[in-house]
Amino acid sequence: MYKSFFKLQSSPFGTSPDPRFLYMMPHTREALACLEYGISARKGFTVLTGEVGTGKTTLLRRALSSFSNRRVSTAFVFNPRLEVLDFLEFVLTDFGIVPGARTKSGMLLQLNRWLIERFRMEETCVVVVDEAQNLSWELLEEIRLLTNLETSSEKLLQIVLSGQPELEEKLRHPSVRQLRQRVSLWCRTQALTENQTHAYVTERLRIAGASWQLFSPESLELIHRCSRGIPRIINLLCEHSLILAYVEQVQQVTPSIVESVATELELETQPFMVSSVALGNGTSSSSRSATENNFMAGFSRETPGRQDR
Repeated sequence: MYKSFFKLQSSPFGTSPDPRFLYMMPHTREALACLEYGISARKGFTVLTGEVGTGKTTLLRRALSSFSNRRVSTAFVFNPRLEVLDFLEFVLTDFGIVPGARTKSGMLLQLNRWLIERFRMEETCVVVVDEAQNLSWELLEEIRLLTNLETSSEKLLQIVLSGQPELEEKLRHPSVRQLRQRVSLWCRTQALTENQTHAYVTERLRIAGASWQLFSPESLELIHRCSRGIPRIINLLCEHSLILAYVEQVQQVTPSIVESVATELELETQPFMVSSVALGNGTSSSSRSATENNFMAGFSRETPGRQDR
């Protein structure tokens, strides 16, 4: 709708986790390098955590796309609320394997044979579990046992668990200490600083083909304050602001436009509460207050495109 008005080639603030729009900040580069290394070096377990909306899914997709020129097979589990048999069936099917028998032993044997064949072909096999904080204790243990599929020197299956900060809390539980001991690498995403927010918005607009400054510096400052640096909320504010600017037929988003959008989305009356880890202040998740754990309180109502990126 507004693309032709602003002479854009694509929507710069879409809700899909498009790796093209991943803006490389220091902590993003570190997390991406961590994911790529964990997979390529066959480290077994890698964990990615971060606050809601800080770009985890986009980062995962970017990491997996970096292996396009190499032999990598991926099973991406986007809904972890599954029973054990359903989980195994989903993984096999996503790998392109037709389950021969719907029993745990049958599917594990079939998966093991397939992984050995891929290993002989020097292919890497990865299972990515998104929203992993929602995994049941039983399924978490079954996933740990999958790392027992190995040769004398290499893991046959690489597993990436991605989730909100609650995942770190869950992995501290004594009942899963064996799994925690097997985690080779920890990666984290963070909220953006004000300067990073400015650069983030500018870069997305550049990729979308913007030929002039669509947001005034003052409007970007307000976007950062209202979003608390959460990329998904930045996208939401920018998208609605561009729509409103198009309706008003103005070619630059002003603070008054952003303020109107923030009021409509109740970002001032119901501020987004994020964890201290996401804000990057170095506080451990074990010392977060109860208030800080009310993640994204203002975003609990249904809004368009609510997925974890």
